[in-house]
Amino acid sequence: MNSRTRVRTTRGSSVVSLSVAVSLATAAVLAPATSAFGQFFGSSGQPTLAPLIEEVGPAVVNISVSGSVTIRNPLVQDPFFRRFLPPEAGQRKFKSAGSGVIVDAAEGYILTNHHVVENADEITVTLIDNRSLDASVVGSDPGTDIAVLKVDPDGLTEMPLGDSETVRVGDFVLAIGNPFGLEHTVTSGIVSGLGRTGINPEGYEDFIQTDASINPGNSGGALVSFNGELVGINSAILSGNGGNIGIGFAIPVNMARSVMDQIISFGSVRRGLLGVNIATITPEIAESYSLDTTSGALITLVADDSAAENAELLIGDVIVTVDAEPIEGAESLRNAIGLLRPGDSVEVGIIREGSAQTVTAILGEANPPADEQQQLSSVDPVFEGAEIVTSDERGRNSNGVAGLLVTQVQSGSPAALRGLRGNDIITHINRQRTRSVSEAIDIIESARSVILQVQRGNRSALVLMR
Repeated sequence: MNSRTRVRTTRGSSVVSLSVAVSLATAAVLAPATSAFGQFFGSSGQPTLAPLIEEVGPAVVNISVSGSVTIRNPLVQDPFFRRFLPPEAGQRKFKSAGSGVIVDAAEGYILTNHHVVENADEITVTLIDNRSLDASVVGSDPGTDIAVLKVDPDGLTEMPLGDSETVRVGDFVLAIGNPFGLEHTVTSGIVSGLGRTGINPEGYEDFIQTDASINPGNSGGALVSFNGELVGINSAILSGNGGNIGIGFAIPVNMARSVMDQIISFGSVRRGLLGVNIATITPEIAESYSLDTTSGALITLVADDSAAENAELLIGDVIVTVDAEPIEGAESLRNAIGLLRPGDSVEVGIIREGSAQTVTAILGEANPPADEQQQLSSVDPVFEGAEIVTSDERGRNSNGVAGLLVTQVQSGSPAALRGLRGNDIITHINRQRTRSVSEAIDIIESARSVILQVQRGNRSALVLMR
């Protein structure tokens, strides 16, 4: 990727029109009227996708969003200048638009992208018949860029969900959305690639690549197979100028369905955690470990008291399968585990010293429920100024030490004055082993004194908080 090429999400604004773009290649494939594609021919005998679009089009909606975001204004942080600034000085209001797909008409559930509704205060969904509905966010997952909205379910049309595992490179697809605010625009193309990663290194990726035109405003829209099923949620484009150059990316519907099910059930996504640091196999690593392939993920660290340690995985093991599905590299393993749930039992295929083995691991939890993310300052003011999370919560294994990770400490705060530092790992409170914020709160609430044992680099230290 050169310095002028960048990945852009595709959120835009709102106007009304309807257009259909059918490629010449598509028309050529549909030519024999006696084939199974006969349904794509109109009364004049000319190829058309109109019946298909008329069937699935009403399930695609326009999403208008208004909200506010926090801006970095150093004056707002200064107590002196803050007195002279309006309350909204640290906020910037915005309006934007994107697309969504009705996937459950009976309940009013709509799939879209997380980045479409991020920071939204008000969300309005406009249907193909120009009805406007207020929408609420059921839940949103930045890791996969999936969000679920809910609207009044009266008179909705849903799109059936396909199986993205059956999608092949070369399959014809339609992209339906609202690019540049042109509502219910339809473009066609083929699946150009599968399993694309590296678009968002912090996310969970397994993108379908397509040359069906995707532009700003298409985010959250539908990638549809020629049998009228949803196979992907359009999410991003690769572009040097923000416009379409024939490289668009959609989240596979199987991934979207898994995330949606968790959001509807729990309000958020609960990800499984194996508890290892890994590296992709290079030719040099393969040679050192006498491997005949570069597929797999090399374990470089096993976290304390993790699913991996309990399953007796070791540093130097190469993970080659998860539940019999091949692992191509580090990203592949991250996706495979991150889309499973805490408590799931998985069969992990490994190569250890040249011998193939299989172990069973019961996954831990990568991101605890919201009630475990409250700050300790809510129960004891001595922790004010410290941001403390479960150590694996932000994808950091903290050198394998399980406990609470102090992500930052404000200078001059009560926590700083008592000696707590950023990157400290709290392993014990009052000599009790502590691995989560909720455990810490239980100990602190009933304690007359609070003494922390922390791991600071390669050393242990005691910090007297109260």
